[in-house]
Amino acid sequence: MNTLSQLDRARLRWRARRGLLENDLIITRFLDHYETTLTDKDVAALIRLFQMDDTDLLDVLLDRAQLVGDYETPDTRRLVALMQKL
Repeated sequence: MNTLSQLDRARLRWRARRGLLENDLIITRFLDHYETTLTDKDVAALIRLFQMDDTDLLDVLLDRAQLVGDYETPDTRRLVALMQKL
């Protein structure tokens, strides 16, 4: 259960930049709150979410759609739930 180094956190924030401002705001708020406690599993789940199309990701984050296919895992569901609560 490793936590991220400062460099890893900076890289994750850079990778989290999205094409839609709404996604940026939701993900940035999540990282502001949780980034110091993210584990390797959490980071892998976030990176999986970052592979989604921006509009699909926004629909999931706003609870207008569900995760499907390769994106639907216990870890990604847990992170999406945390993002939705903030």
